[in-house]
Amino acid sequence: MMTTVIDGNAAGQDAATTRRLPRIPLIDQARGVALIAMAIYHFTWDLGFFGYIEPETAATGGWRIFARMIAGSFLFLVGFSLVLGHQNGFRPRPFFIRLGKIAAAAAAITVATWFAFPQTFIFFGILHAIAAASLIGLFFVRLPVVVTLLAAAAAVAAPLYLRAPFFDHPALWWVGLSVNVPRSNDYVPLLPWIAPVLLGIALARLFVASPLPERLAGYGNATKGRWKTLLEAAGRHSLAIYLIHQPVLIALVYGASLVVPAPAPDPVAEYTKSCMRACEGERDTGFCRSFCGCTLDGLMEQDLFADLNSGKIDITTDERIATLSSQCTADAETRPDPKE
Repeated sequence: MMTTVIDGNAAGQDAATTRRLPRIPLIDQARGVALIAMAIYHFTWDLGFFGYIEPETAATGGWRIFARMIAGSFLFLVGFSLVLGHQNGFRPRPFFIRLGKIAAAAAAITVATWFAFPQTFIFFGILHAIAAASLIGLFFVRLPVVVTLLAAAAAVAAPLYLRAPFFDHPALWWVGLSVNVPRSNDYVPLLPWIAPVLLGIALARLFVASPLPERLAGYGNATKGRWKTLLEAAGRHSLAIYLIHQPVLIALVYGASLVVPAPAPDPVAEYTKSCMRACEGERDTGFCRSFCGCTLDGLMEQDLFADLNSGKIDITTDERIATLSSQCTADAETRPDPKE
């Protein structure tokens, strides 16, 4: 019996494809909840960008997990909705209209972030992933559920076992198998992120073969309050909200910064963090603590620290900086970590 449900026998498929499914408000409401979570995360990023909290806050710890959960929920709903939208057969016109809007929005975000954040612009973010996964997902809408679940598991495992320098070329960053992860303000590569889309497709296939659609549609309409109506409306216009919410949030935080500026960062702490971040890409933490402490002391002793912070010193050409760096490198290689 379970095998029949998972594989989708002919009778089950016929039943699923002949009945017309009602619109299920809970799906739009779930998308609305995901939009709220996304706005909370982006607001946190904005606070870090303008200096009200630590700049790396949104990319570390629980916030990093929160961001992945948000991305996963959007992609899961993409797969789930793909099945609901085409369960009676592929509908090319609405599919390609939707795909065109998403692709255009993704391209616009790439262009905008290229100018705003050239070092970390978004070349393959959540919208790019949704567009690519929607195309790939079409091939799984009619496949047996077990095949789709196996493909989802393979997508999760691929980055763990198949990373190779070949994928370090910028033209292949979107795949998700590069050894050196590229810097971006929103990086959602195909692997492993197509997995939640495939999982959504698999569960939606089981969902439409059950009596749940009619039950949930009735429940959603019978218990709908004002907040649910707002969530549903937001879910139906998720692309528009996605595009406008971050510029609005940035404008609000920027306006607040003009009235109540963020406290000025401690230049010593900022230098140490920046030095450690750059150093730890090449050396161990103990060496970097010694090296950064040594260079900081040297800059202070030679009265170079203020000029370095103000941009009056070019670290790539100033011989005093090069000499200090060489001396501190040798010193850090012979002296123990000061915190050990």
